[in-house]
Amino acid sequence: MNNAESPTTAPGFTWFKSSYSGTEGGQCVEVAAGTAAVHVRDSKATAGPVVTVSLDAWAGFVGLASSERRV
Repeated sequence: MNNAESPTTAPGFTWFKSSYSGTEGGQCVEVAAGTAAVHVRDSKATAGPVVTVSLDAWAGFVGLASSERRV
């Protein structure tokens, strides 16, 4: 998996937080999709580091996460 960490926010991206995230300030991430990669950051520290993963890696993660049985 290719991933990189950027010390600042990726400029020019539209960030999305999961609809499962509540307003109580829990542990949430935000995601911004680029043309060649997906960027992920902590929603409480938007100026902090950004992890960048390939589109294939993100698709694999989402596929595995959505196939997990919820208890």
